Amino acid sequence: MTIATRIPCVAIAGNPNTGKTTLFNRLTGARAKVGNYPGVTVERQIGSIELEGFGKVQVMDVPGTYSLSARSREEQLAIQAVAGLHPLEKPDVVVCVVDATQLVRNLYLVLQLIELDTPIVCALNMTDRLKVTGQSIDVKALKRALGVPVVPIVAPKGTGFEELRQAIGEVLKDPRKAHVDWPWESPEPLLEADVLTVGKEIPDDWVGGNERRRRALALWALLSVEEEDELDSIPEALRNLVARRRMLADASGRRIEEEIIRSRYGWLDAHSPGFLKESPQSLSLTDKIDRVLLNPTVGFALFIAFMTVLFQSIFAWADPLIGWIEVLFEWLGDTTVAVMPGGFFRDLLVQGLIAGVGGVLVFLPQILLLFFFIGLMEDTGYMTRIAYLMDRVMRLLGLHGRAFVPMLSGYACAVPAILATRTMERSRDRLLTMMVVPLMTCSARLPVYGLLIAAIIPPDHARPFTQGLLLTGMYLFSTLIALLAAGVLGRTVLKGSRVPFLMEMPPYRLPHWPSIVRMMWQRSSVFIREAGTIILACTVGMWFLLSYPKAPETESAQAPVTSPISSDEKAEHEIGGSDLRNSYAGRLGRSVEPILKPLGFDWKIGVGLIGAFAAREVFVSTMAVVYGLDDGEDETSHTLRSHIHEQRWPDGRVVYTPLVCFSLMAFFALACQCMSTVAVVKRETGSWRWPIFLFGYTTAMAWVASFAIYQGGTLLGF
Repeated sequence: MTIATRIPCVAIAGNPNTGKTTLFNRLTGARAKVGNYPGVTVERQIGSIELEGFGKVQVMDVPGTYSLSARSREEQLAIQAVAGLHPLEKPDVVVCVVDATQLVRNLYLVLQLIELDTPIVCALNMTDRLKVTGQSIDVKALKRALGVPVVPIVAPKGTGFEELRQAIGEVLKDPRKAHVDWPWESPEPLLEADVLTVGKEIPDDWVGGNERRRRALALWALLSVEEEDELDSIPEALRNLVARRRMLADASGRRIEEEIIRSRYGWLDAHSPGFLKESPQSLSLTDKIDRVLLNPTVGFALFIAFMTVLFQSIFAWADPLIGWIEVLFEWLGDTTVAVMPGGFFRDLLVQGLIAGVGGVLVFLPQILLLFFFIGLMEDTGYMTRIAYLMDRVMRLLGLHGRAFVPMLSGYACAVPAILATRTMERSRDRLLTMMVVPLMTCSARLPVYGLLIAAIIPPDHARPFTQGLLLTGMYLFSTLIALLAAGVLGRTVLKGSRVPFLMEMPPYRLPHWPSIVRMMWQRSSVFIREAGTIILACTVGMWFLLSYPKAPETESAQAPVTSPISSDEKAEHEIGGSDLRNSYAGRLGRSVEPILKPLGFDWKIGVGLIGAFAAREVFVSTMAVVYGLDDGEDETSHTLRSHIHEQRWPDGRVVYTPLVCFSLMAFFALACQCMSTVAVVKRETGSWRWPIFLFGYTTAMAWVASFAIYQGGTLLGF
């Protein structure tokens, strides 16, 4: 099938932090969609563009990679995507995005693509920053040296995109315009012998009749195939041959990896003076800022200060919007009561749907602000600095420094954070990271923290930064526990040696606001969809369990009292309501109350915790339903936050004291109350052993921590 009879495919490749995704988003616009690679549960973005002479052209975003060398199954996707190895089809053109300010290092990947005889277009991004770095690039000379089209662009501004589209179209029409003779030859004669020998075992279907690809894939195999790799579809004969060549090289004191890398960089170093000019200059702005932000003491203190301001902003800026949403749902509930006759459907609508889902959606402003700040840190390059600072701690705990990147992603959601562990080379490191990522404070915990912190310090009584400091403390608490858990598990259940940490420090950049807004929209859409599906279903289910069975009114009114009722039982009967207390959920809550009472929780909180194991946000909606039903016939409107302040034990003591709130937040911080997280760990590990272990150890740790906080605080007189 020729290009004329099928939809052409353009793959976008490049190093991380080069603007690859920004380029993809600008090219495809709103026509991009997310799917999985064939046979692998790794997400990829696929979109389309219109090119003159071709019509619709498919565009695929390849995972960011520094080179095509691979150790893990997920890293193997990069070579499969650009080389068209099974099960992926070969792209017609690869657009390789290159950071102009880090040209030589980025050209290493370009060189590998040229070796594969893949038609490529080099998109030279961030050319507007060259003056800042004191560099200049002769684009024509670079094009002559590489032998492929080179197009200067500025992805965030859309500069050079028309020229890029034109270059893609020209290469699609005539791939020979991106064809170049072999760009480098190794000065190492023994390495050439290794390449020729291994090349004979490269499967013919990988080569497709192109002998240049055979040599490139032999180099790839010598760099990637080893005893502990996780690559699949590698012929056993090829594995054995690579192992023998490595063994012979090691015996003679050679390092095949070093020889290959040194040869490629030797070609780049020899040719770069022809197209790259660098003028000596003083420290760049990035270097000056990093001297402060990467300082082990000052940098960490500034990080804590920044997070405190961030979390205080989440409270201060979101509270007015939260109040408006509360008023909206109160009005909606009151209006529904006024226009609908009493009965099952009105109760379901008002007490179940409106109260439950509304109780969660009021925290949408805080979710939006959280994702805004996360996007800001990622877009400016500060998130990478945080990972660098934390690597000092990670080394002490025996965990790979790269693990803190998915752990940071866990601040948003544990599910994509667990998926992000696929980029780590060793299965031990991935598994260990999976076991601690759910301890990071995800956005699903934020509604619970917001509710309880507002109960401890109401917004109208809060001193400046007090609420922000409490929320910062919860994030630090969960991060510290996650790191300690990694240290313990890494020395017991998941022993293993630590491998070196390598991470590029991108220059500081102004945020690309459309990308941040798009990310906020995508993440908040997920939150709203969950509120409209999972949370809605759980809320309706909890409403039913809390509302039934109803005691027959006639029997309740006429039945004689045949047994004495204690004063505590009578008070609880009056406060909780007999229907609520004796409902299915009430019985379940009272059955677990003996386990939870040492933590300071009553049976109503127990009902909320049971519901929260489906999704953490369900705790808030369940509490909204519980306390909404608790109103009985009281027509006075109450918000969930006002209900929290009014709750009392049978003896009149306040339920939600600061000590109880801290105990409850600690429980939520540590317990893995998210079935989606458990499910994705099962899918990633292929076994129920690890998700059961994760659920068990986090729940036990949550109970012990809550017990220690509540009982310890009680002994101290709090």
